[in-house]
Amino acid sequence: MTLLEVKNLKKVYTSRFGGTKVQALANVSFSVEEGEYVAIMGESGSGKTTLLNIIASLDRPTSGEVLLRGKSILGIKESELAEFRRDNLGFVFQDFNLLDTFSVRDNIFLPLVLAGRPYREMEERLKPLAEKLEISDILNKFPYEISGGQKQRTAVARALITKPQIVLADEPTGALDSKATDQLLRIFSEINREGQTILMVTHSLKAASHAGRVLFIKDGEVYHQIYRGAMTNEAMYQKISDTLTVLTTGGCQA
Repeated sequence: MTLLEVKNLKKVYTSRFGGTKVQALANVSFSVEEGEYVAIMGESGSGKTTLLNIIASLDRPTSGEVLLRGKSILGIKESELAEFRRDNLGFVFQDFNLLDTFSVRDNIFLPLVLAGRPYREMEERLKPLAEKLEISDILNKFPYEISGGQKQRTAVARALITKPQIVLADEPTGALDSKATDQLLRIFSEINREGQTILMVTHSLKAASHAGRVLFIKDGEVYHQIYRGAMTNEAMYQKISDTLTVLTTGGCQA
């Protein structure tokens, strides 16, 4: 079943005085099926983060459409957007976006607190998540007391505790060392196998090689895509690497 549809997205930014226009997205169209794990790649400035921000309803396109389960997210009133994001989207950022004055537990609880959920329900949701993400022993600590990998797993728990329709991840391994990266990618693969839909923007070949499909953005358009099929992570990594070489050198992709 199709969960997310992106249709003919175009985004043009205009300078403050209206003299310069920059086209971030030209004509982007694709769909994401429920339960898919999709990575978006492209050179800096290719428009991939702009695309993610529009899907996240953090930005508005110049034209085009974004549908979640057939409903346009662009028609949602400004006053209702925060509630829409909280109820439907889970966010994982490169810089974690944790509150240093909140404990790990309270950072994870935050979206449920804002939604007015009872404390008992929050604790019931947290326990299995904390065990899965291996953060049960740090719930009373503060972000400045834990490692980068633990911070990112806390951010993942916060994203998942609302049971979102889709997790949007922006460079989730960008601030992590190799060991923490491997651990996070294993967790993403596990939650995807359990049915969680994931859409991830990344520069990392390793991160993208764990996805089921990779979309390549070039000059504001979907340039190419790779489906995993029966490929191993290693074979997927090589296929992605070859495609990026073609993309950056201007060759033709078969």
